[in-house]
Amino acid sequence: MAAIKVIKVHGTSEESWQDAAESAFEEASKTVEGIREIEIVGWRAVVEDDDIVEYHATVELAFPVRQS
Repeated sequence: MAAIKVIKVHGTSEESWQDAAESAFEEASKTVEGIREIEIVGWRAVVEDDDIVEYHATVELAFPVRQS
């Protein structure tokens, strides 16, 4: 049975929460191999002058621990 590691990453976007979550995944996948699933664990937004100007998504990524 393989062990699974879970890390938390944060993404941002000026367009949407979905883009923020995808940004977090895309950046993490540059250095983390074998991502098996993601879970969105939080949403936030920055508001200025009654408008959302930046979307934030906190994402947990799960991937197998390498066997030596």
